[in-house]
Amino acid sequence: QVQLVESGGGLVQPGGSLRLSCTSSTFTLDDYGIGWFRQAPGKEREGVACISTRVGSTYYPNSVAGRFTISRDNAKNTVYLQMNSMRPEDTALYYCGTDLSVVYGSDIASACLAGMDHYGKGTLVTVSS
Repeated sequence: QVQLVESGGGLVQPGGSLRLSCTSSTFTLDDYGIGWFRQAPGKEREGVACISTRVGSTYYPNSVAGRFTISRDNAKNTVYLQMNSMRPEDTALYYCGTDLSVVYGSDIASACLAGMDHYGKGTLVTVSS
């Protein structure tokens, strides 16, 4: 069973940084593509950073490119999202998501845009002064 647990959310000032973590005790995160998604009040969930399995190809939308970085630590079975130069519009509930069809060789950008089929419960990020 795929169970994902996010942590690291909180309150940060504009221009500040935050690192989110995603881990699982039931699932090996490097077996499939995985990513970070967010949903702000009144908006649809969107992918903000995704990484493929094995090769580690990444995808970021323009809204976060150059500010957010996704990475894996396979020894810790953890995926991170480093967020820098944060803006009030980054305020959202952030989810870790994976999909058992996003295997080695899959197009991670397409998977990120389409969304995944398993998500954690999310961690809240608030950017405010």
